[in-house]
Amino acid sequence: MDFGHLSAAFFLQICVILGACRLTGWLIKRLFDQPQVIGDMIAGIVLGPSLFGLFSPDIQRAIFPADTKPILYAGAQLGIGLYMFLVGLGFRADHFRLNARSAVAVSLSGIIAPFLVAIALTPWLLHLGLFGKEVRDYQATLFMGVAISITAFPVLARIIQERGLAETPLASLALSAGAMDDAIAWSILAILLASLGAGPTVAANAIIGGGLFAVFMLCLGPRLFAPIARWAKREGRITPPLLATVLMLFALSAWAMDVAGLHSVFGGFLLGVAMPRDIVSREVKKQLEPMTTALLVPLFFAFSGLNTRLAMVDSLALLLVATVILLGSILAKGGACWAAARLTGQDNPTAMAVGALMNTRGLMELLVINIGLQRGIIGPTLFSILVLMTIVTTLMTSPLVDIVYRKKIGSGGESGDTRSDDSRNNNIQSTSIV
Repeated sequence: MDFGHLSAAFFLQICVILGACRLTGWLIKRLFDQPQVIGDMIAGIVLGPSLFGLFSPDIQRAIFPADTKPILYAGAQLGIGLYMFLVGLGFRADHFRLNARSAVAVSLSGIIAPFLVAIALTPWLLHLGLFGKEVRDYQATLFMGVAISITAFPVLARIIQERGLAETPLASLALSAGAMDDAIAWSILAILLASLGAGPTVAANAIIGGGLFAVFMLCLGPRLFAPIARWAKREGRITPPLLATVLMLFALSAWAMDVAGLHSVFGGFLLGVAMPRDIVSREVKKQLEPMTTALLVPLFFAFSGLNTRLAMVDSLALLLVATVILLGSILAKGGACWAAARLTGQDNPTAMAVGALMNTRGLMELLVINIGLQRGIIGPTLFSILVLMTIVTTLMTSPLVDIVYRKKIGSGGESGDTRSDDSRNNNIQSTSIV
């Protein structure tokens, strides 16, 4: 193995990936006022066989040779693991205590309706051969239910911040519902991954092991990690030895979930939730977030893009599948969350904005379907269809929120940031958890 060749190729890939992500992000921000994450998602598709590989296959293969894919995969897994750790650090339990009745109704509706759509669609998709050969009917149904019901909680939070809605009732309702929704969806995904083990014993070990790890982290973790908070307060900052300790805990947690038969991202997220707040969460995010979002997460988007082949959707039957999945996902998720918000007393603009926000899928969806592809649950064609659904539902979120909710803010119906679009947008930071 020529390690020099692999090293040179990897550094060239990083240059190309970062350049494509920043250029695409700048364009989509300037033209459509969309967050950087949308640009990263599109850049990943552009660099893959769907576009770059279609028009310049020789150059694309020269930059992304097959033998470097494991290195890119490792970087992508590190990036997505740290990303989920940062999401966990930003997780606020107090959102659960606000608008509890509406939040629970919206969250459950955003799970139940997509699973009903999954139950209806899965037999058809199985008949078309879009799942792995060894996947059972119930496993395919569970996966499709998670794929349709997942909410990109960090994207949702970012859109709320960018639109100046952080202090409105909409924010507390959408954030609390989104957090509960994702907790349920990830729990179902964990059970599904456990069921893919070699026999019931392996599945049971994964479920029990993952459950015990989650209980340990959520119940004992805050007390166990309390010395880290005292250490940080004593130093007044996060020192290099303290940061190294946190990263060691992250690696150990990710390893534990992989060994349990689930996925490393669960370990990262649970550790983030269990870590001390205030100076620890704030300063660790400050040190890790720029490198994670600017360098490592784009590697994940690029790896996803290399696995996305939109040209595989090359028949009327597959175009019909893509259309049905897209419309079913939008109606099931957005429509159900809108209806639940209305039935629990929210006015129509708020309910419509909640439906639009809950319908965003972003990076969370890409993570789910990448896990599905890696574990052989879905094939490349269904993967590409779900990538397309992810991009469309994420792109439509911000414009829809502006359309259905901006008039209410402008009329003084909600408290919050009522500055002009230009003055608000000039204060938006370009790099954040997305």
